[in-house]
Amino acid sequence: MDVDIAGSKEAEYVCDSNEALEFKLIRSAQDLEDDSVSFKPEMSHQIFGDSESIFGYKDLTVKLYYSACRLTMYLGLKAQAAIDPRQYGGIEPDNVLDIIKEKLQIHNVLFNIDEFTKALQDDESFQPFGEKLTSFTVEQDNGNKNFEIYHCDTTNKKFLNFHERLQTFILFYIDAASYIDVDDPKWQFFVIYEKYRSASGSTYYAVAGYSTVYEYYAYPDRVRPRISQMLVLPPFQRQGLAANLLCSIYHHYQSQDCVADITVEDPNEQFQYLRDFVDACLCSSLQSFSKEKLKQGFNAAMAAEACSKYKINKKQARRVYEILRLKETNVHNDEEYSAYRLDVKRRLNILFQKEATLMKKLKPLLDEDPHLHNALGLKTLEQRFEILEKLFSDAENDYKKIIRRIKEQPLPSNIF
Repeated sequence: MDVDIAGSKEAEYVCDSNEALEFKLIRSAQDLEDDSVSFKPEMSHQIFGDSESIFGYKDLTVKLYYSACRLTMYLGLKAQAAIDPRQYGGIEPDNVLDIIKEKLQIHNVLFNIDEFTKALQDDESFQPFGEKLTSFTVEQDNGNKNFEIYHCDTTNKKFLNFHERLQTFILFYIDAASYIDVDDPKWQFFVIYEKYRSASGSTYYAVAGYSTVYEYYAYPDRVRPRISQMLVLPPFQRQGLAANLLCSIYHHYQSQDCVADITVEDPNEQFQYLRDFVDACLCSSLQSFSKEKLKQGFNAAMAAEACSKYKINKKQARRVYEILRLKETNVHNDEEYSAYRLDVKRRLNILFQKEATLMKKLKPLLDEDPHLHNALGLKTLEQRFEILEKLFSDAENDYKKIIRRIKEQPLPSNIF
């Protein structure tokens, strides 16, 4: 609704789309009425606009259900009331289901709950696509859960049909997400499934999350895989699945000589935290990252071993070094801690080296005109020190969170 209706009598028909949306991964017909299996989106502005609102309903629930394995989709809604156009100057309620179907770009979606319920039985025959990479067990208070990770590429057309539904989740959980071009053969897919048995003893594979990787060309005759998207679905989060998924990607490319290293496309804060944690755990067992070597400073041997063993690129290897060195640094020892701070700040100060060079060249002009400094956006020495101190403080706080997790919840020894 483009019209501003705030404060008007129509305002009572405006719903928060994040609150209205209800997701479920349905394993059996009983789940349809089980509120405990429902979950909410983190965002919906990519569907309903920046206001994240739906107009025309009171107490609206928009049901976006998926069968747990095949991801057969059902769309439906219920509301206490809908606006009557005859009483409100012809204003129509938003056609919510059509909006969602169009934005998600889904062709095969069910609007009849009985048809959806009947389709649930098709999940029993579902088998994961592609090559199985690994399997592992997660111990939980209510019993162990078994998971498997599979790799697939664009040559599998049945998988691409499945991926069409799988990718719809990113619009609700990854900001600024966009669908990938599956006609490009350089895309690779890694999908994690929970393998479980029903009450009748049948084996099922429920989708838990996935990642997409694009294999870029690296001069002269190599490839550089870039992790583009990674999502663990809300019902499966906080179980260590993302770490297992990332390790599976590393392991898949580890022995391929044609792979230069692995990069990440615009990692958000959550993914950078995951990546730092996994990489720091993995590199902590490498000889070049031993406690004695860490205190000698970052060197080419660290970058080479991290790349050779896990395809970690040089920039990330440097970050891992800083995390592990802080872990081995006695912050209460002034000499040790000061050496660490100076080492990190030397790396951070590279940001200002070009500016410092420019200032040296322009010094005569800057001395003549004191306003030129601000006009060019150049920073004073004091400003650079302040920025540098904040950058270090932010990095140190991030590193401390990772170190805390390494100590409390390290990666399982058999994860790689």
